[in-house]
Amino acid sequence: MMQIDKKILTLFSVLFLAFAASAKAVCPVCVVAIGSGVGLCRWLGIDDTISGLWIGGLIVAIILWTLDWMNRKNYKFKFRNILVWALYYLMVIWPLYSFDIMGHPLNKVWGIDKILFGIIAGSIVFLFSVFLNGHLKKKNNGKVYFYYQKVIIPVVLLSIFSFIFYLIIKCY
Repeated sequence: MMQIDKKILTLFSVLFLAFAASAKAVCPVCVVAIGSGVGLCRWLGIDDTISGLWIGGLIVAIILWTLDWMNRKNYKFKFRNILVWALYYLMVIWPLYSFDIMGHPLNKVWGIDKILFGIIAGSIVFLFSVFLNGHLKKKNNGKVYFYYQKVIIPVVLLSIFSFIFYLIIKCY
């Protein structure tokens, strides 16, 4: 049963990533940087709250890519945005629970699973960075203030929050 679940999960992941790869709502370099951050966190044994922070950022980046791709292809249907958001979060959170990566009773911060808490915080931070980038461009007549602003803002904000969470978790 576990082999079938892994094969299905891999198939769905590849299919969804294939569709998201051609859209450019959030630049690909930013998504690669966030994805690298997730892998690095897990490899270094960094707290799950911080890993979740980067996972949340990655989910939002891919969701925005997908929605932009759907807009350019003129795929419009009722509840499209809600469905895309829900499906991506489900595709990430469900396997984490299924493979016992999330849900351990001792892996909590403030009563919430550390990875889930990080995903929520990372999603908010990434969304804020997208709005901040748009606001800065609007203030500057549609131009960026510095090269790779669209990449640097989310990565810097996620890094700052990673450090803040590190300090909080260390004291907790």
